Amino acid sequence: VGLDKMLVDDIGDVTITNDGATILKMLEVEHPAAKILVELAELQDQEVGDGTTSVVIIAAELLRRANDLVRNKIHPTSIISGYRLAMRESCKFVEQHLARSIESLGKDTLLNAAKTSMSSKNIGSDPDFFAAMVVDAVLAIKTIDDTGSYKYPIKSVNILKAHGKSAHESRLIKGYGINITRAAQGMPKYVANAKIALLDVNLQKEKMKMGVQILVKDPLELERIRAKELDITRDRIKLLLDAGANVILTTKGIDDMALKYFVEAGAIACRRVPKEDLKRIARCSGGKLISSFADMEGNESFDSACLGAAGFVGEERVGDDDILVVGDTKESKSATLLLRGANDMMLDEMDRALHDSLCIVQRTLESNTVVAGGGAVEAALSIYLEMLATTLGSREQLAIAEFAEALLVIPKVLAVNAAKDATDLVAKLRAYHHTAQTNPAKKHLSGFGLDLVNGVVRNNIEEGVLEPAMSKIKSIQFATEAAITILRIDDLIKLEKEDEEEAA
Repeated sequence: VGLDKMLVDDIGDVTITNDGATILKMLEVEHPAAKILVELAELQDQEVGDGTTSVVIIAAELLRRANDLVRNKIHPTSIISGYRLAMRESCKFVEQHLARSIESLGKDTLLNAAKTSMSSKNIGSDPDFFAAMVVDAVLAIKTIDDTGSYKYPIKSVNILKAHGKSAHESRLIKGYGINITRAAQGMPKYVANAKIALLDVNLQKEKMKMGVQILVKDPLELERIRAKELDITRDRIKLLLDAGANVILTTKGIDDMALKYFVEAGAIACRRVPKEDLKRIARCSGGKLISSFADMEGNESFDSACLGAAGFVGEERVGDDDILVVGDTKESKSATLLLRGANDMMLDEMDRALHDSLCIVQRTLESNTVVAGGGAVEAALSIYLEMLATTLGSREQLAIAEFAEALLVIPKVLAVNAAKDATDLVAKLRAYHHTAQTNPAKKHLSGFGLDLVNGVVRNNIEEGVLEPAMSKIKSIQFATEAAITILRIDDLIKLEKEDEEEAA
C-alpha cells in the first residue's frame, strides 16, 4: 500500500524510494525551518529506524494547526505549554493502556512486527519470506552486554546486494560476508579454524619515502637497495605467518610478488577490504586492526593476540561475483542478508526496507512491548486528549484539542494512500475507540485499527498488525519537540551577502 517517489539528483542518478528519511536527505532543503523537519526524520531514523514519514507528517500537522491558533490571537507560549502537556499525557497513555507485552501475544509477535514494517515497501508483496529472514538475522546476532541484558547490534548484520534472479532468491548467510575475493587463484577457497590478521598496512614493495635522497656511487649498491625493498615486505609477511595467521585481510594493496608467500603457506589473502568491514570483523572475531608493525623497541613485530578467530573463512560464488564469508566468529555472532533483484534501484530500496525491519525487530526485542498499528494508537490518543481538553479550564484546552485533531492525520493519510474513503473510516475508528475508553466492558476495542486492503476497521492486535510501543512514543515526542522549536521562533533575520561590485 502506498506509492513511491522518484528522485533525480544533479548528475542524473535516479533513486526510487518511499522512505521518508531518504527522500528528505536527498532534497537539498534551503529553508532554515524546513531543515528542522529534515533533521527530525534523521533523528527518528537513528533512534528507532522506522516511522520517519509519520514523524514528519505529525510535526507538519501540529505546526499547521498551531498557525491557525496564532491567527486566532492565541499566544504561542500557551500553545507550546498545551502541546507539551498533550505530549506527556499521550506517552503516559500509550505506556499504561495501549502497550502489550510480547509474552502475552505469543511467538509470532516478532514476525508480525517485521511484516507491519515492510507492508508499505516494495518487499511487502511477500512479507512471510522476508519477515522470517529478518527475524532469523536479528536473533542470530544476540549478545549479552556488561549489565547482563540482551542486545542486538544491527551493525553485525551486513546487507550484500547482487544482480540477477528474483527477490525470492535472497537468503540469509550465517557469518559476516564481504564483497571481495581472494587475491590469487592459487589460494585455498576454504580455511577451517581461521586465524584472521586484520591490517591497515601496505604489503606492496616498500618504496623510499618522499623527500629521502640517497647518493649511490656503486651500481651494485642499487641492486642491494632493490633487493632490500623486497625483503622488507617478505619479512613482514613472515611475521604474520609465523604468528599463525592463515587469513590476511588488508585495507591496502598486496604485491603479486608478495602473494606467492601466501599461496605457498596455504593462506587466504584479500586486498582493498573496506575499513568499515574490517572493523566489524574485528569486533565479531575478537581481533585487532593493526596499522603498523612497529613495536616499542623500534623493531617490527606482530603479536598473535591481535589475531581474530573464526570457525571458517570461505569464498562463495554469487551470481557473477564471489563473496568472502567469515563464519562462526569467536566474540559475537554475525549474519549477512544476501539480496537478489533485477536492478540497482530495486536492490537499494530492498536494502532500506530491510534495514527498517531489522531496526523494528531489534526495538521490539529490547523494549518488549508492542502496540496495534494501522492508526489505532493515534485514534485512541485523539479521543483521550479530547476528553482531557474538556477537563481543563485554561487556554491550553484549545492547544490540546488541536493536538488531538492533528494526530488523526496518520489514519487519514493511511486511508488515502490505500485509495479508501478516509472520512468514513476515521469516523468509524473514532467511534470504536470512544466506546473502548468510556465503556469498561468494551476495553478490548482499544486494539482496533484500519484494514487497508479491505477498507474496514478490525482488531489489529489479533490480526498481527503490530509496532514497537517505543516507535510510537518517540515519534510523538520528536514531532512535538520539532513543532515547539519552530513555534518558539517569532522572527527570521537573514543576512544577505553583499555583492562584490557594490563593496568595491
